[in-house]
Amino acid sequence: MAKIERTKNATRNIIFGVILKAHQIWGQFLMRTVMIYLMGAQYLGLNSLFTSVLQVLNLAELGVGSAMVYSMYKPIAKDDNAAICALMKLYRRYYRVIGLVIAVIGGILTPFIPMLISGEVPPGINIYILYLLNLGTTVLSYWLFAYKNSILQAHQRVDVVSKVTLITNTIQYGLQILVLWIFHDYYIYLIVALATQALTNIVTAICSNMLYPQFTPRGSVDKIEVRRINQRIKDLFTSKIGSIIYDSADTIVISAFLGLTVLAVYQNYFFILNGINSVIAIVFSACTAGIGNSIVVESKDKNYQDLNTFTFIITWIAGFCSASLLCLYQPFIEVWVGNNYMLSMSAVVCFVIYFFVRQYNALFNLYKDASGMWHEDRLRPLAAALTNLVLNLILAQVIGIYGILLSTVLAILCVGMPWLLHNLFTVIFDKKYLRPYLKKLLFYCLIVFISCVMTYFICNRFSMGLITTLVVRFLICLIVPNVIYFLVYHKMDEYQQTLVLVDHMTKGKAKRILKIAGLKG
Repeated sequence: MAKIERTKNATRNIIFGVILKAHQIWGQFLMRTVMIYLMGAQYLGLNSLFTSVLQVLNLAELGVGSAMVYSMYKPIAKDDNAAICALMKLYRRYYRVIGLVIAVIGGILTPFIPMLISGEVPPGINIYILYLLNLGTTVLSYWLFAYKNSILQAHQRVDVVSKVTLITNTIQYGLQILVLWIFHDYYIYLIVALATQALTNIVTAICSNMLYPQFTPRGSVDKIEVRRINQRIKDLFTSKIGSIIYDSADTIVISAFLGLTVLAVYQNYFFILNGINSVIAIVFSACTAGIGNSIVVESKDKNYQDLNTFTFIITWIAGFCSASLLCLYQPFIEVWVGNNYMLSMSAVVCFVIYFFVRQYNALFNLYKDASGMWHEDRLRPLAAALTNLVLNLILAQVIGIYGILLSTVLAILCVGMPWLLHNLFTVIFDKKYLRPYLKKLLFYCLIVFISCVMTYFICNRFSMGLITTLVVRFLICLIVPNVIYFLVYHKMDEYQQTLVLVDHMTKGKAKRILKIAGLKG
């Protein structure tokens, strides 16, 4: 049974994933800024609404991608090329059907789109045409060689997708800015997105063929294996519903109850949070195939040790980001779009809590997906998502934006996370590890809370001009939380294991740097 080069591939995926995500964050930030000043805040609200509606339509995907990639782990470990080719053919068939289903259902829903908007829309805009252009982009993403991505993902070569997307996104952002600047035409803006989506899929398929020419969609999957895959897809359906509700319900509820302008203000804050979240998610994405391979070939004790290491890494990263968000959110928003588009500090605290909780939730879901633990976990995502939706509908009308954020946090903390941890330590790890793991999580959360309070207290001692305040606070956030974490954690086993992992990924360079800095415990 062969092992893929997990550390090497993860390193490569992370590097190019970070480059791509930084490029996308900067590009989308520039696009939002251009749209605010050239088109108006309502257009941002429309963008967010259409994205969320189409995410709901993506329920038709049913988790096919995750199920198919998971099914490839074992054939790749055994070098069974015939089985991989047969899975590709099955994957292609499924995605063609999915694209058709999304097109049909999306078309049927077209007359109801205005019902999701509270208040007025920008003058001279045809909501139906805009919606159909967005729908076309989504459908095209499934029909044009989407199945080719499975080979790259299963072989842990997501870096290839990152490189292709980096080029096509550059083309897209450049053309869209020119369109808004010269023509002020939102329709052409969306047509550019449609064209670049097609370009991304085509170029990715070409790269996949060049790297893995031996894998073409041919042959047939054994009927027993097809039944297993279909069962995984059924199990993933509730997980898919949960993910869609978490990601889309907030936006749709704000649009329906509070209006497009409020949605635009909310999305400005969420854009920053989601940008940071996306960078962290690169670590998860880069390691998914490696963890899946490890679960197949390594012992439970080794996998639990890896979980502890990943938890430590995510805690440090998420804790630093939480402190930074708490202290930098408001001055950055004021510099960027002005105080007319600002929420209260209480909303910022809600955003920070929301961000931190979702990092742990993402880590646990990473292990669930990598292990294929969908059947055992099939009811949990639906229960958590419905809790979130009900709380959204109630709290949004009572306390507005705060209710939207708190409903998600409460659904994750009270329903989703405890249930998911129970499943993980029942199926993947030994139950005896659950209690010590929970104690460690509580300890981490306490340290993060202390670091956030101390960093915020120190930052509030400095109040100067906006730009100067932003720079000074950034430097404080860079130093204070990380010093606290080093002082508390540097003697822990997880810290030493993280150093070994980072040193391995950087081929010895990290050890030399840390030794010079005096940070090697």
